[in-house]
Amino acid sequence: MASAIDLMDDTFVVADRAELAAYVRDPAVWREWWPQLTLAVRQDRGLEGMRWTVTGELTGSTELWLERWGDGVLVHWFLRADPASPRARPDRLARRYTVAFKARIQELKDRLEQGRPAGVPRLPPAR
Repeated sequence: MASAIDLMDDTFVVADRAELAAYVRDPAVWREWWPQLTLAVRQDRGLEGMRWTVTGELTGSTELWLERWGDGVLVHWFLRADPASPRARPDRLARRYTVAFKARIQELKDRLEQGRPAGVPRLPPAR
């Protein structure tokens, strides 16, 4: 049976994949990004991201897949879940989670890309 909420988003971030992987591995980030949810790690995929089981306001799973792309990373987000309350409106919850995620990933993108002129490739990390 399909989940009542089935969301997906792709955002390109000009950043080092290892830096993003370390960031999304931090439980404080999960609590900030999804305060109404409790996430339990289902799979730590290293540089490729994380998969979690979700409980709380929603029950299901979420994933951040970090795909190396050019001089940055495609951050793929998936949320497949059902509302915990039978009175909840899945359409409203889906919209709220979509808008909240997009705001958070854009804030992260802005911070990591700060000072980089548009169209200029990211320099490789100094060794």
